[in-house]
Amino acid sequence: MGRGRVMFEGASSTLAHSEGRLIACVGTHDLVVVETADAILVADKSRVQDVKKIVGRIRSEGGIEAANHRKVHRPWGNYDSVDTGERFQVKRIVVKPGARLSLQMHHHRAEHWIVVRGTALVTRGEERFIVSENESAYIPLGVTHRLENPGKMPLEMIEVQSGSYLGEDDIVRFDDTYGRE
Repeated sequence: MGRGRVMFEGASSTLAHSEGRLIACVGTHDLVVVETADAILVADKSRVQDVKKIVGRIRSEGGIEAANHRKVHRPWGNYDSVDTGERFQVKRIVVKPGARLSLQMHHHRAEHWIVVRGTALVTRGEERFIVSENESAYIPLGVTHRLENPGKMPLEMIEVQSGSYLGEDDIVRFDDTYGRE
């Protein structure tokens, strides 16, 4: 049985779940295979309960997979951390139709937003303007800003963050539709 991009050839009693990459199961028997952006699990069906032991080991060794996930769901949509370096981070952001992020500001990072599908309504300081496909907006460090999707289809964009600190806790929220602080 498969879900996502999965192919079987001579496999029996095998469960495979892919959230992105192709999983090809050839001659397998009694296996569970799960692929996500964070990790790949391959387990004998009789030992699936031991996954919690692996998660415990990851935590004890300080592995980021136990606490931080590459794809993060929010009330307004989701983001996928595509790439990270010492002073930059790249995210793919999807905002649901009619949804908006909080009015916010960051002390340690600037952001550059590039719209790849849909239309964005951007608040930057006192300005409010539309950014369409193949257009971009720059949000300087310390400037109050908000991203909204005024359209009827999902807004997809690439966000490039740059600065001395890129943690998710570098956010000051001034207004939030979803009641977050």
